[in-house]
Amino acid sequence: MPPVLDLALKRIQSHPEFAGSLLGEAVDCLLRNEVVVAQLLLRDITNGTVGFPTLARETGIPEKSLMRMLSAKGNPQASNLFMIIDVLQRLNGLRLQVRAV
Repeated sequence: MPPVLDLALKRIQSHPEFAGSLLGEAVDCLLRNEVVVAQLLLRDITNGTVGFPTLARETGIPEKSLMRMLSAKGNPQASNLFMIIDVLQRLNGLRLQVRAV
């Protein structure tokens, strides 16, 4: 695992609030049409918290499909991205809010 990714995963695991910040950033990226960045953030959050087997069970989406979706070349449907965000919020005890500024 690259050192930067390893560091990010360790930070997610040791500071749950960091996972929440990354999840918020992933949603912000989606709103800015930076879909690939959002997918990669969601992948890091998943790896650092619940893991792909749990995410697969909770979403009903096969693990390999999730891993493809959340890769740089993935092409997930919006409904799947929002289901993943919903599950990550629930399993990590988070609640995101979107506000107009």
